[in-house]
Amino acid sequence: MFDLISQRLFATPPREVLYHYTTLSGLLGIVDSAELRCSDIRYMNDSTELRHTLDLLGEQVTRRIVAGVDKPALLTTFLDWLTYRVVSGPMLFCASFRGNGNLLSQWRGYSVHGKGVSVGFAPEQILDCARRQHFEVGRCVYTPSQQEKMIDEIIDAVEILDAGNDQVDEVASQNRQWVRRFQAIEGDLLRIAAVLKHPAFEEEQEWRIVSPMISDAAAAPVQFREGSSMLIPWFPLDLRDGQGQLAIEHAFLGPTGNIDLSMNSLALYLRSRGASPRRDITYCDIPYRKR
Repeated sequence: MFDLISQRLFATPPREVLYHYTTLSGLLGIVDSAELRCSDIRYMNDSTELRHTLDLLGEQVTRRIVAGVDKPALLTTFLDWLTYRVVSGPMLFCASFRGNGNLLSQWRGYSVHGKGVSVGFAPEQILDCARRQHFEVGRCVYTPSQQEKMIDEIIDAVEILDAGNDQVDEVASQNRQWVRRFQAIEGDLLRIAAVLKHPAFEEEQEWRIVSPMISDAAAAPVQFREGSSMLIPWFPLDLRDGQGQLAIEHAFLGPTGNIDLSMNSLALYLRSRGASPRRDITYCDIPYRKR
């Protein structure tokens, strides 16, 4: 049942150009390597990534226990297990895209000192790159009613996991059985959590590229970069098309105090790397405010 919920979330493909917001330094890294650095979901910019799903599950579990369920210990064990796994569980790597490449809220985050750019890729290219590397592409869910329905389905499925296992002599043995079942669905739970976002971020209308679950960093090409206060794990997503080319569909230059020079140097750089956008480069036309 968990796999069906997960599959449903990633069943609708994008139809519009998908934009990735980054800094000029980030752009250099993307174009020169033809790769995108997908961050572990726990270390992404929005610190509430997994916590939001955990909060929703906690609220629903509490309501059910208060209302009366056959096995409250099962749901309590599930929540305790999830709380632990949020920090120390397997890795799931994500990259963020948006259908709108010219959002003021995003420029505020990425155009500090006039150094923001959003790079747009054709949806079919993103889908092809994702599928070839066993990633999935899904649109984030923000509507509270949709999220509540999904959380209900998850908890229903958790209760079904224990069907037919009433006779267990020891509590410890029972808990071990439950944890083994929880571990079997962990990948699907992480994929679901990756696209459930707090309604406050609805304006972003984000799409996520989501990696397979990775349990062993030493056995996969997991790399690390320096963050503001810790090391950030990341995983490379190859952006080259079937012909081995980095094909950029369109790009926006973010607010800057040197529009003409910045537009010119950006165009020169992309052309020198054989990555000139098919639909050219557009200035965002948002007034630049030096901070």
